[in-house]
Amino acid sequence: MEIRHLITFQTIIEQGSYTGAAEKLGYTQSTITSHIQALEHEIGGALFTYIKRKLQLTHLGRELIPLAEDLLSTHDQIKNIQSAREVKGVIRVAAPESLTISLLGSIIRDYSIKYPHVRLILTNGTCGQNQTDLLSGRVDLALMVYPEISLDKCIHHNLGEEEIIIVTSHDGPDHFDEYKKKNNAVFITNEEGCSYRNMFETHLTKQGISPFQTMELWSIEAIKQMVKSGLGFAVLPYITVKEELESGTLKRLQHSEQFEPIYSHMLIKKKKWLSPAVEAFGEMVLGAVGESGG
Repeated sequence: MEIRHLITFQTIIEQGSYTGAAEKLGYTQSTITSHIQALEHEIGGALFTYIKRKLQLTHLGRELIPLAEDLLSTHDQIKNIQSAREVKGVIRVAAPESLTISLLGSIIRDYSIKYPHVRLILTNGTCGQNQTDLLSGRVDLALMVYPEISLDKCIHHNLGEEEIIIVTSHDGPDHFDEYKKKNNAVFITNEEGCSYRNMFETHLTKQGISPFQTMELWSIEAIKQMVKSGLGFAVLPYITVKEELESGTLKRLQHSEQFEPIYSHMLIKKKKWLSPAVEAFGEMVLGAVGESGG
């Protein structure tokens, strides 16, 4: 069994296709196919199948994932045995927009200064997407804003509770009940899959509160600008609107709702060997916020 065949297998999972793996690894598609065929011959069964023209792992392929990860992690450790503690290479971090705005700017700046030989790639996505990317190996570390979670395959750090508030324009109503009385109130929010949007909409359903008209925007900044215009209200982490509340361009709505607690989390996929670059970034995050559990 060759290491390059396992690398090909892992890259297909990360990229979602043979074509994507070929582009990333610099191979022809026929080479990718031959690598998988060689693995399947050694293992004795198919690793991938197509369902409705979409590439899917077989049961055998899913069983191979953690074993391949362990072997490749050990391989990386052996390759870097002399410089195992040097902080270098590439680290991929996924985070929601809210934590990118409120937390990561200064951390990434300080990390880049302290570790100039690390290339840091940051992607923004919903918390659910970030978790999927972490478990599939597309990223090394994921930050999330989510209710309580527990994942056996991840090292988990709870970074503390996030205060979720309702905001409106500076001349809007003082209490959320005023919006509940309106027939045309507009809830301005980000895309489906956002954890605090899900929390708020689930709360409305449980309390029997009629759903609001929804305006779905692409960024927190766009949401804030639309709320400032007086069109409606938004539900956001306090830290993302702190400056606007202090300057008076947005107003915090009073309410009597009991929302489900939401927390910031840092997740690192469990491996036998974590690269020093990933360890260093995780330590810098914990140092910046103070660890409250995990």
